[in-house]
Amino acid sequence: MWTVASYVLKQRMAGRKQYPLVLMLEPLFRCNLACAGCGKIQYPAHVLKMNLSPEECFRAVDECGAPTVSIPGGEPLMHPEIDKIVEGLVARKKYIYLCTNALLLKEKLHLFKPSQYLSFSVHVDGQKEHHDFSVCKEGGYEIAIEGIREAVKRGFRVTTNTTLFDGTDPNSVRAFFDEMMTLGVEGMMLSPGYSYDKAPDQQHFLGRARTRKLFRAILSNRKSNWQFNMSPLFLEFLMGKRNYACTPWGMPTYNVFGWQKPCYLLQDGYAETFQELMDSTAWQNYGTESGNPKCANCMVHSGYEATSVHDIFNTWKGFIGAVKATLFSQYPDAEAARMLQEPVKPVHAPAGLVQLTLKHEAAELAKPELAKR
Repeated sequence: MWTVASYVLKQRMAGRKQYPLVLMLEPLFRCNLACAGCGKIQYPAHVLKMNLSPEECFRAVDECGAPTVSIPGGEPLMHPEIDKIVEGLVARKKYIYLCTNALLLKEKLHLFKPSQYLSFSVHVDGQKEHHDFSVCKEGGYEIAIEGIREAVKRGFRVTTNTTLFDGTDPNSVRAFFDEMMTLGVEGMMLSPGYSYDKAPDQQHFLGRARTRKLFRAILSNRKSNWQFNMSPLFLEFLMGKRNYACTPWGMPTYNVFGWQKPCYLLQDGYAETFQELMDSTAWQNYGTESGNPKCANCMVHSGYEATSVHDIFNTWKGFIGAVKATLFSQYPDAEAARMLQEPVKPVHAPAGLVQLTLKHEAAELAKPELAKR
């Protein structure tokens, strides 16, 4: 928190209005899951074989200058040199969130050393039924939990990353929070699902009104031991208590194609350098207020958490709001409590999704290297 605060204040003193907070570094798109709501693994085979080298990663991190680096994918633990990438970023004193579905976490932990700069951000989309449905893999939840336990046992920092979709049971999410706190997770990150054009399942993405209702039910009347790894004002934004404009440059993305325009979620071209990304992107064409239909229902942290952080350090209202949200974090709300009693439609796979998943698994098993096993 102190590092981010110091960084933001330096940018403000330098008169910069557009600066990154978190670099989204994607060293590969390859993954060992086929999540129905993901648009990152729908590339052709030759693209899925591509990796960023450690040197390319370091160059992007140095260009960007953000104090925090999130390493999503794909599945980063499938990268053959992920340990070298992490080691180089720790040496640069960057705070790293290594995002993983944890299927490989236990067997790869020996590659890393516990550090204040490294956190494993484990993708867990709620309790067992919801998580396994979301990632289209039975037993995925148990593997993720085993990975979390082992990482905590070995002294690593561990957070969770949860994406919520339409049909989510808020009571189940609240019970999931209890489970994660019991495991020793430092903090939890939440986000509504973004409707990637390439995602197989287009039926379960949340609109803005349903997002606010769901998060109000989940995040009101909180337990005091729940710890969230997010700006408190961004959580209020999800609950419908604040209105924010998108800050698409707040979390820029670098991947195998270069600097992605304009953000982690949209692909409208690429730039060769970070400065070119900042100078050549028509930022006014993005965000809900722009009228761009691709941005209409987005409330994802990669676009809006940077806005909330900017609000905290650049306005007295935002600063006081953050102090209040930190000191009075339970948010008592009788109407939200009543929402928890409302019936929730059961989570079922949309037509064709089960068949699509089975086809993917059959194709995976047909690969020569797996057939030999």
